[in-house]
Order: sequence, then C-alpha cells, then structure tokens
Amino acid sequence: MASQRKLILKGSAVSRLKILALLPLAVALSGCNYVVLAPAGDIAAQQRDLVIISTVLMLLIVVPVMALTVLFAWRYRQSNTAARYEPEWDHSTKLELVIWSAPLLIIVCLGALTWMGTHLLDPYRTLGRIHADRAVDQSKAPLEVDVVALDWKWLFIYPDYGIATVNEMAAPVDRPINFRITASSVMNSFYIPALAGQIYAMPGMETKLHAVVNHAGTYKGFSANYSGSGFSGMRFNFHGLDDKGFDAWVASAKSAGGSLGRAEYLQLEKPSQNDPVRRYGTIDPDLYRLILNMCVETGKMCQSEMMAIDAKGGLGHEGLNNTLPLAYDKYARRGTTFGPEPSFVAGTCTPDAPQGQTTASIKAPTDTAPLLGAGLKRPAFTPLKSSFFLGQRPKSDS
Repeated sequence: MASQRKLILKGSAVSRLKILALLPLAVALSGCNYVVLAPAGDIAAQQRDLVIISTVLMLLIVVPVMALTVLFAWRYRQSNTAARYEPEWDHSTKLELVIWSAPLLIIVCLGALTWMGTHLLDPYRTLGRIHADRAVDQSKAPLEVDVVALDWKWLFIYPDYGIATVNEMAAPVDRPINFRITASSVMNSFYIPALAGQIYAMPGMETKLHAVVNHAGTYKGFSANYSGSGFSGMRFNFHGLDDKGFDAWVASAKSAGGSLGRAEYLQLEKPSQNDPVRRYGTIDPDLYRLILNMCVETGKMCQSEMMAIDAKGGLGHEGLNNTLPLAYDKYARRGTTFGPEPSFVAGTCTPDAPQGQTTASIKAPTDTAPLLGAGLKRPAFTPLKSSFFLGQRPKSDS
C-alpha cells in the first residue's frame, strides 16, 4: 500500500510539473489577437477560409512527409538488422506515381482556389452578398467613404453626410461600404483586419475597396506599410454600429462644429504624430477630388487638367516646365524645384488667383489638334541624293 501511495503521489507531482511547464506558453498565447481568423465582415471571413483551406491542402503533403521522415530514420537505422536492406534498389513505379500525382493534384486545387479567390475577392468588385446566407439589399444605398492617408494620420470623408473624421470611422452593420482610397504624400496601406484585406493608398492615385461589417463592435485599423517616423501612430478605431447607433454617431460629428475646407486641410496635411480623434461637421464637397488631383492649393493646376492638356499634345514650349514642380516635399509643401518657397503650375481653367510662386505664364492652346513635338513645326523634308547612300560625298557648289 505504501509503495502504491508513493507512486500516486509521484504521478500527481509529475502532472503538476507538466501544467506548470505549460503555463508560460499559455501566458504567451494569451496576448495573441486572432482577429484574422475570427473576423467581423464577410469579405474577411472569405479571406480567412481561403487561408485555412490553402494551409490544409499544403499540410496534406507536409505532414505525411515529416511523419515518413521520422519513420524511415527509425525503421532503417543501422542497429535494426531486421529491416530490409536493398542497396541495388533504384526505382518503383508505384512510389513514383504517388510522389508526383499527389503534389500535382494539390497544386491544381490550389491554382483553382487562387483563381476563384482572386476574382471573387477582388477589392474593386462590388459586393454580391453581405453574408454567406444573405444577399445585398438593393433598396439600401452603400455607404460611401473617402479615405486619405496623411502624415501620420487617417482622414475619413463621408460625402453623403457632409462630415469628416480623423483617426476614427464608423459604419452600420450589414450595409455595404464603398471605400475610395488615396494618400497625400508617400504610399501607405489601409488595413482593418476584421473587415477586409489591406489596400495601398498612393498619392495622385485612387484605389478601391468594397467590404461589409456583420457584427457590432470596435475594431482596430492601421497602416500596414512603413511611411516614416510617425508610422506607429497611424492607428484608428472602426466602429460597427446598428442603424440607430450610426445615426447618433453622424449627429455627434455634425454637432462637433468643425469645418474642413481647403485652408483647414492644408494645415491638417502637415506631418504630425499620434493625433487625437477629430470630427468636422461640415466639409468642402469637392475636397476629395482636389486631394486626389493634388491641387488643393487655390489656383494650382490639377492633375486631371494637366493630363487633359497633355492628351491634346501639351502646351508647347510654355508647358516644358510643367513636369518640374511635381515633386512632393512633406515639410515644405508641394514642389521646391525653384527654391525654398512653395511653387506649382498655375491652373489655366480656374478663375481662382494663384498663390505662392508659379511658373511662367501658361496659355491654353488655341488649336485643339494634337501638337507635334514640343509645339514646334514639322521640319522641312529635303530628300538626299542617291550618291549619299552609296558612300559618295555630295559635290559642293564651289
């Protein structure tokens, strides 16, 4: 009896030691956030399924290979004299069939899965459903949100509601969201793991994302692309709310009283770190278009205007300097080509007076036909004599 009691006590002590040994692992795992595997939106859920299925398909090969490696090492060890020893063996049709057919089938499955996921989860593709068992309600208009990545904060513009926020956004549950995304200076990456995958934000360009949130809650959003010293502070809260909660959130933003126009945006655009949440009750309805075309400054030529002029052949000699002031300097405002003061190309189709330094006076072409070269006339064509091509020097008149 005494020996049995000792064995029981010894076994319980060993089990306690095992539990204590696992405690550090449990503590380490408690800090993990599995939001990618437990998302709140249908698009993120489909992306999660794609990751899980792809992983399982690859493990169908990885796990047997790892297990067989251990099995072969143990079975055919040097001390096991009972194992078959065939030093002249070099081929097995059955083994070759298994080795090549199984990975080939998995590659075919992964290829088909990737092709379907690439098209069905295209961020530019409008949503066909809001959940696995619910289609989009066509009677409800999607929520339009314009996203601007600044240094180092996020600006969200709600054009349908006439409001804007900094480092905070909200959306109703089960309502499709149409994001239009751009940046003010350097490239960033807009990412809400619970909602959908990351999408790059680039200056002078627009990317799109369609998503939906299915569960109410507060989720984290951030920049997934390093963009400078304030990058770590580019975080914001995304609130998934019911319809009443979202209406209350919009009302609170309107009551904030702030106004976001051109002048206010140019101040907001300046680099800053760890900015608090801000709300603007009124906005310039044309602000996002101006940000996208990099012409928020009054009188500056917009990118779309310059492209339209270039499509017609350019402005000739007077348009040669257009390409110079396009460089962006986040600390000295756009364009420092002509010195420390801000400079830009003046708009030719705007009644606003230009501000700051501008290039030489720019005139719109009176002839809308495409220009040749840099606005120069086509050079006269003088045919050469055949003797020139035969290596003979043309005779001089003297």
